[in-house]
Amino acid sequence: MNRYNLLVLSIALLIGCKQKPPEYKRPNILFAISDDQSFQHTSFGGCNYVNTPAFDKVAREGIYFSNCYAGSPGCAPSRSSIVTGRYHWQNEQSGQHASSWMKKYVPFIDLLESNGYATGRTGKGVTPFYYAQGEKDSLWRKGDAAGKSYSNISYSNTNDERFAKGIRNLNYFENFRYFMDSIRQDKPFFFWYGASEPHRHYEKGSWKRMGKKLDDVEVVPGFLPDTDEIRGDLLDYAVEIEWFDLHLQHMLNYLDSIGELDNTIVMVTSDNGMPFPRAKANCFGYGTHVPFAVRYPKGFPGGRVVDDPVSFIDIAPTLLELTGSGTAGMLPISGRSILSILQGRKQGTVAETREFVLAGRERHSSSRYLNWGYPQRMIRSEDFIYIWNIKPERWPAGAPQRFHPNDSTQLLPVYGLDENGKYIDQGAFTDIDDCPSKTYIIENYTDPKISRYFELAHGKRPEFELYNVVDDPYCLNNLVGHKDYASLETKLKEKLLEELKTTNDPRVVGPDTEIFDSYKRYSKIRKFPKPEHID
Repeated sequence: MNRYNLLVLSIALLIGCKQKPPEYKRPNILFAISDDQSFQHTSFGGCNYVNTPAFDKVAREGIYFSNCYAGSPGCAPSRSSIVTGRYHWQNEQSGQHASSWMKKYVPFIDLLESNGYATGRTGKGVTPFYYAQGEKDSLWRKGDAAGKSYSNISYSNTNDERFAKGIRNLNYFENFRYFMDSIRQDKPFFFWYGASEPHRHYEKGSWKRMGKKLDDVEVVPGFLPDTDEIRGDLLDYAVEIEWFDLHLQHMLNYLDSIGELDNTIVMVTSDNGMPFPRAKANCFGYGTHVPFAVRYPKGFPGGRVVDDPVSFIDIAPTLLELTGSGTAGMLPISGRSILSILQGRKQGTVAETREFVLAGRERHSSSRYLNWGYPQRMIRSEDFIYIWNIKPERWPAGAPQRFHPNDSTQLLPVYGLDENGKYIDQGAFTDIDDCPSKTYIIENYTDPKISRYFELAHGKRPEFELYNVVDDPYCLNNLVGHKDYASLETKLKEKLLEELKTTNDPRVVGPDTEIFDSYKRYSKIRKFPKPEHID
């Protein structure tokens, strides 16, 4: 080869090298979900008694969704909606608390794994559900729908940094680091960080050790009395939110140290609202409205607040679209991808077509005669929440009287109050987690200053409720029947029923409208008297 030809070949090779596009590196995904945290309770969201620097970083440098709604105000059905992209009422028993997870409800995590992602989780996954234990469970899924668990590393007496006794012993961060160092290899990853905090029970008074003060609670939610007992309970709740955030911070710092943070989509949320009376297990705002922030500086312009209503059913189609994973094997998805919102630059109201989100509940815990639930369906549209209480004759917080757990012939006192007026643990209204706030309200229900809060949390409700959640965020003023809202009420009712029919909700389309109460519950079942025996 002569010099001229050699020179031409060399130039061609150089040009070819320069024109070769850089290798595309698929994004990692860190999905962080706390257990029982309402939307307001982050420092980014304006709560002055909670310090959440990790969430704040994700929200500040990414996109904060001010109107994200969980699939349900309870953990199992809500988590079911996340991984399937479907409303819980579309998932049969696999959308119901403490029932079985059927094979046919394939989670999006399986498709990511098939598409080359290393997947794993630590802590609470898609639970409480029962998964296959043997051949007899041939229709059940074998493993948790959130992926394989890496949860073997716990705190010991020599390295226990937990700052409250109610906090789970699991070292979430070290399990994540183990996954990254020993399992992930060179693949992109999807990792589910599922904290058990701030689920009950809390160490009462843990806030004192953390340097918090009762005066730090500038605003007590309007459905709770403003007393020292309630404020202290809110501060203990805040302590556990901060534990969840601390481990998220460790994970972010670690990703940054290995050069992977900016190539990782970080999503942070909670499965449902705060574990207080009239919040968790209720379709009001503080039961279904949850924090949600997404950070991915390589692909999503940050520093934005988006006000469009988004739902948990939108998460699966978003991540499937983003990773090019398709939907093969999954049942039809009801959610809609929010990828265009994430990749855009707009804030405020971005997508005019996102007019509403839906949520609902069935059975939460075993809290009524024959294990009945309290079915609700909710639509959040514009500034309003419209709720359909399908069985208004039932007690929304659970029956006010139950049989003794050790003697099924003996009834405990009404409201679970003993002869001294003290609340018996799990004595009544068991859809509300036992806690100081619940105990205080029940034990003081005859006090004129407290009776209103007792009725708000425990009393029966009308079939339909309508609230302006901008003017009335605590959902205290039911607008149903007010002439000024008659047309809106009709519109929301029609839209709700239309969507329930479209999604084949058995409560509306049948053929068995009571099927949800028939699904087997594998957790403990309490015994209650027939409803007509209770005043």
